[in-house]
Amino acid sequence: MSGSDHDFLSRARPGVQKLSPYQPGKPVEELQRELGLSRVVKLASNENPLGPSPRALAAVQQALLNPLELARYPDGNGYVLKSAIERRFGWAMDRITLGNGSNDVLELVARAFLGEGDDAVFSQHAFAVYPLAVQAVGARGIEVPARDFGHDLEAMAAAITPATKVVFVANPNNPTGTWFEADDFRRFMARVPSHVIVVLDEAYGEFVDDAAALNGFDLLDEHANLVVSRTFAKAYGLAALRVGYAVSSPAVCNLLNRVRQPFNVNSLALVAAAAALEDDAFVQRSRALNAAGREQLLTALADMGLQAMPSRGNFLCVDMGRPAMALFQALLQEGVIVRPVANYGLPQHLRISIGLAEENAFAISALQRVLARADAAESPAGAGA
Repeated sequence: MSGSDHDFLSRARPGVQKLSPYQPGKPVEELQRELGLSRVVKLASNENPLGPSPRALAAVQQALLNPLELARYPDGNGYVLKSAIERRFGWAMDRITLGNGSNDVLELVARAFLGEGDDAVFSQHAFAVYPLAVQAVGARGIEVPARDFGHDLEAMAAAITPATKVVFVANPNNPTGTWFEADDFRRFMARVPSHVIVVLDEAYGEFVDDAAALNGFDLLDEHANLVVSRTFAKAYGLAALRVGYAVSSPAVCNLLNRVRQPFNVNSLALVAAAAALEDDAFVQRSRALNAAGREQLLTALADMGLQAMPSRGNFLCVDMGRPAMALFQALLQEGVIVRPVANYGLPQHLRISIGLAEENAFAISALQRVLARADAAESPAGAGA
């Protein structure tokens, strides 16, 4: 018996029917195949240009000395990594949930707490996975208009309804790089009903070098409804291994682990993340490189008459002053991959990850050429040519 794609679509959950798949950044190899380019610089996915922590790499190499381990399932409880998190931050294992990247943790929250008839609140211009995870489980997403491209925490608290079970917030936010301060978040948490789960996504927290900045871990013991999500994909340079985690109250952690796949983090990721967590020197080096690269890009962008949003992440969201998709395509031809963010409601912006100094310089030169051609085409002389 056969059926059309339409028949299968109609049988899917209503939330799934309306989903558009998440679009990741374009891989370097794909662009090289398409255009035959010898050099491609990828500044699209907020990856660490230094690569992985050396300690993490050594841990993976050590693990591979026993290849039989690749034929065995990983430790479903993630003891090695949970122990490292406990040593580092003091959280007991019954408060830690491991994820296949922090995206996995966000989806676990949605699966554990949301369903048809429930609401979840998130900000305009916030991480695309929030509305995707909410919609996939049949819940209703409430998008709160941003303030200065960032979270309007007062408006988000006011948007909570009797049906709201989860609120997603990110600090710093992706793709804008904006942030809120600790006092603002404390006031926000005081307004959120204690039965509403608040997910504080700190995927880019390690890049923040302000000692007074919000650290979600400081508030966990004050709020049993708070879940703090972190990742090893960014500052620790382990994006390919897909490993993240959340810390919450034991009661919330217990619920998240009920819906978590038992082997959701692979063995190499577990040992790599545990080792990376102890590599302070690498994180400091990554943070310093990021700060220098941010200034390098900001100076060049200003010289081109472009304005970037203030950012505490390892990326800049840049107002191109015109529809950005054509510029994105032109940069691909130059061998530079950045990220268009029209799907975030920012059609005139490009998100540019911060790379090595030479990668940043390559992208700057390419952008100068692309803008010069665009300006020439838009000028009266160019239009008449």
